[in-house]
Amino acid sequence: MNLLSAAINRISPSPTIAVTNKAAELKAAGHDIIGLGAGEPDFDTPDFVKEAAIAAIRAGKTKYTAVDGTPELKKAIQAKFKRDNHLDYGLDQISVNVGGKQTIFNAMVATLDPGDEVVIPAPYWVSYPDIVQFCGAKPVIVPCGIERNFKLDPAALDAAITPRTKWLILNSPSNPTGAAYTRAELQAIADVLLGHPHVFVLTDDMYEHIVYDGFEFSTIAEVDARLYPRTLTVNGASKAYAMTGWRIGFAGGPAPIIKAMAKIQSQSTSNPCSIAQAAVVAALNGPQDFLGERNAAFVARRDLVVSMLNQASGLVCPRPEGAFYVYPDCTGLIGKTTPKGKVLTDDEAVAAYFLEDHGVAVVHGAAFGLSPAFRISYATDSKALEDACGRIQKACAAVM
Repeated sequence: MNLLSAAINRISPSPTIAVTNKAAELKAAGHDIIGLGAGEPDFDTPDFVKEAAIAAIRAGKTKYTAVDGTPELKKAIQAKFKRDNHLDYGLDQISVNVGGKQTIFNAMVATLDPGDEVVIPAPYWVSYPDIVQFCGAKPVIVPCGIERNFKLDPAALDAAITPRTKWLILNSPSNPTGAAYTRAELQAIADVLLGHPHVFVLTDDMYEHIVYDGFEFSTIAEVDARLYPRTLTVNGASKAYAMTGWRIGFAGGPAPIIKAMAKIQSQSTSNPCSIAQAAVVAALNGPQDFLGERNAAFVARRDLVVSMLNQASGLVCPRPEGAFYVYPDCTGLIGKTTPKGKVLTDDEAVAAYFLEDHGVAVVHGAAFGLSPAFRISYATDSKALEDACGRIQKACAAVM
């Protein structure tokens, strides 16, 4: 008798978490390691948000709440969607979850059956295909290469859709590339989807507020209202508000899907942390001026990293529109040999070489479905980034 389920055997541990853990282990063993694997802002949670959490504790808001979010938080999310995205959602159309990952997990578990298909552009966030596979459904991967700035080609989307397609997952700005879709690019995707009325859209907008150079963020249900009835708009507090550990994600979408997601949550985690919910109310309703200040710091870091990586032999690094990642192509390193005699057969070997021989932790591109490349998070201080990129330059120069 097999103890483990077929579902658990369909998925793998998160590669990004694995890289972060390995870097931490090497650091603890005394090695000089610069970790650029974690997708986590190094900024602190704003003080006014912390104070709201402390006030909630003192006010005794430490009990169970409604399964999928307090009325106060749902109202704040409702106002956020209206203010930032021009989307009107009733409170019965809003779900609050234990992080954005649970939002996506709940939505997929609530809607997918074995044999269903989900279109996922690659590079993708590592968890999308595994969540789909956990449900017994099939991820249909559409490569979106560097030549398209890592964005989905409408014709490729149209070709990937079949009668079994249930969802398209769209992430902008992207983890891992930082690429962001313009309003016109989203409209071109919407035009394809309008020809396939059985396909729903899950749009992961977690990096909505982290955009640069005057880029104007749009989300697909805002761009074309005809898709509103079949779009789940996912967001959260983790990235923009530097609240990764508070674990609050949320979504707006069709009431039947939201109700089904609440049903899943009622039998899994139950409600998100009551104190974290109170903190996110303050985050969404409070001053937003700090976002621009932090983005200015991210721009300086991005420009430093892009410049230094493009000076490294064998690397090509596009300049992203948002998020806090770069996704350099390392085709020029594949097949070369390190000073220790190891052949760089693929991007996983490149990432291992950077870590083991030069003390820089990055995540290999195969984890995100598009190789040969690797992801760097520049959500750390400029001094560490300059040191890390200098090490990568030396690593690239040393291979033959």
